[in-house]
Amino acid sequence: MAVREGLLALLADKPRHGYDLRAEFEARTAELWRLNSGQVYTTLDRLERDGLVDADDDPDDPSGRRRLYRVTAAGRTELHSWLDAAGWSIEPQRDELLMKVLLVADDPAGAASVIESHRLAVLERLQRLRQEQRHLPDELAPQLVSDALVARLEADLHWLDRCEQRLARRTEHRP
Repeated sequence: MAVREGLLALLADKPRHGYDLRAEFEARTAELWRLNSGQVYTTLDRLERDGLVDADDDPDDPSGRRRLYRVTAAGRTELHSWLDAAGWSIEPQRDELLMKVLLVADDPAGAASVIESHRLAVLERLQRLRQEQRHLPDELAPQLVSDALVARLEADLHWLDRCEQRLARRTEHRP
């Protein structure tokens, strides 16, 4: 996700100031993605330049510095295109763990060591996350983030098991 689409999504709810956008973005992402003010305002300037948002001086601000941003029809179209697009790629990622296993796959002992050390680290993190889940606030964003992290760690464990199985079969078939 890009900040640009995130800001469009928030502006689709209602017009907002830059500061409010930053705070709401962080709240909705359970502070998983922090923004700095410069990033928000630079992105808003680009969105305005591209005709995806409009901005007016806030009539309630006597200083005249605050601007109120609202999404345009073109911005809504852009947002819906982004929301409707698949958010994943079939292409393998340059994941560090994947790279480590691939680079040591010809050394059975080295590969086994990498797999085992990562399995232990994943199991530790998974255990901590499951304990933390018991104390999460009754808010949707932190719960969804925690569920995603647990699911990804479980997928990593499954993948590590598959790596170990494939490497073992390969070692068995070597002359």
